[in-house]
Amino acid sequence: MKHAYLFLVLGLTLSTAGGQSAEFRTFTNAQGKAIQAKLIALAGDQVTIEMAGGQRFTLPVTQFSAADQAYVKQAAATVPAATTSSAPTFKPGPNDKLTPEQVNAAVGQPLFGENSLWAASAAEIAERLKIPTESKTKTTSSYRSYTKDDYRMFGAHPYSVAMYAENDKISGFSLVFANKGDLFSSKGGGEMHFDKDTPPAKAEQIVKTAMDKDLAAITESLTKILGESKKERFGEGKSGRMDMQRWDWRGHSILLAEAEGYYIGMQVVTNAFADAGGKVEGIVDKVIRERSIANLEKRENGDVVVGDIAMVDQGPKGYCAPATAERAMRYVGVPADMYILANAGQSGFGGGTSVELLLDGVASQIRNKRRAFDSWTGEIKLKEIAKHIDKGLPLMWTLYSTDEFNATANKRTKERKDVTDWAAWKTKVTGESAANRLPKNKETGHVVLIIGYNKDTNEIAFSDSWGERYKERWITITEAEQISQQRFYVVGF
Repeated sequence: MKHAYLFLVLGLTLSTAGGQSAEFRTFTNAQGKAIQAKLIALAGDQVTIEMAGGQRFTLPVTQFSAADQAYVKQAAATVPAATTSSAPTFKPGPNDKLTPEQVNAAVGQPLFGENSLWAASAAEIAERLKIPTESKTKTTSSYRSYTKDDYRMFGAHPYSVAMYAENDKISGFSLVFANKGDLFSSKGGGEMHFDKDTPPAKAEQIVKTAMDKDLAAITESLTKILGESKKERFGEGKSGRMDMQRWDWRGHSILLAEAEGYYIGMQVVTNAFADAGGKVEGIVDKVIRERSIANLEKRENGDVVVGDIAMVDQGPKGYCAPATAERAMRYVGVPADMYILANAGQSGFGGGTSVELLLDGVASQIRNKRRAFDSWTGEIKLKEIAKHIDKGLPLMWTLYSTDEFNATANKRTKERKDVTDWAAWKTKVTGESAANRLPKNKETGHVVLIIGYNKDTNEIAFSDSWGERYKERWITITEAEQISQQRFYVVGF
């Protein structure tokens, strides 16, 4: 399976190890799928290649087509028998003479070291920068910090510092500076994000002033040490593609973007990923189907739950829709970022996103990656939920996340952990849900992922974008219908 996956990503470079430049060459497997990657080593019949994000994979040479097998073996004359390079090779540039200490002086934090980010342990870098773990799955991990007001990077205050990794190797680093969500965020995260102050009347001007200030400070900080930037287009889809300023240093590309009226954002990526304009080919359905089914957990008590879904913490702002959409999209191999999605959904100050606008804005991006996108309205039905969960696919569900609803879900989830007699539990929750009258409050509109069900107890499991503590909560179908907005969305195949 993982070997087949390697032939499903395009847009990277193949070169010989040891830093020598090589021709760009497209490789194919027996099924005709193509990749481009960097050849690191050939040991016996095992080939090690490196993707643009710095991830390395070792697979049998027989996974390649006959013609490409011959090419790999011929190229092996210039490739060491075992991997000796600890980082992606890159074309030398005028800034490479600068030391990590000099560049970090512009960064304002100990981000860079003698080895590149792509060769370092993600966990070690996260510890060095004091970025807590956001999520961890079988192969991926993410780290995110919503920083304090005095935290500085590149001469400005980043509200969100995020790092993404695969197999503990960093694949990307993301910073979001002044933005219309965090500038007017509420008093707290999780359930408390509904308790927010009214944005000031001049919110738009405040956002513009803050964004202009951050853009100028960051540009000055980078230009002073790395020189003038290059102007490039980066990203995918109408809603995700934007103008960037780019600076390069020792295999790292620092990309600075302004989404007018929404946010100032920065990414640190590999040179190869930047050269490809941030475009990544989609993954075919077969791989996603097999991976999704493999993530399905069937528990002894009758719970059926989709596991291994990465958490995205929306922080203390109303970004539940973009954060939940990011989780659903990334789960099926579609790249996504909640801040870009919030732009597509025309999020308000402090949050508040039109789910319809957001998903309409990214529907073409989803379908371009060969993913299906379905939506419907109506009562919440266990049969309909089970149809998707049994494929290993979560559902996006709109609801009213009231105090009464959260109190019920929290209590039920806590009690559930100690249950041994599930027949008695069924009787208990059936009686409680029949007596419950959960009110709807239009000020508490929310989006979550439905990730599981239990037919015997008539319950569903859902996951909020509020951090790991809210990764799995339970409620009965009867109670869920009382606070449901009756809209459902699935990104699938």
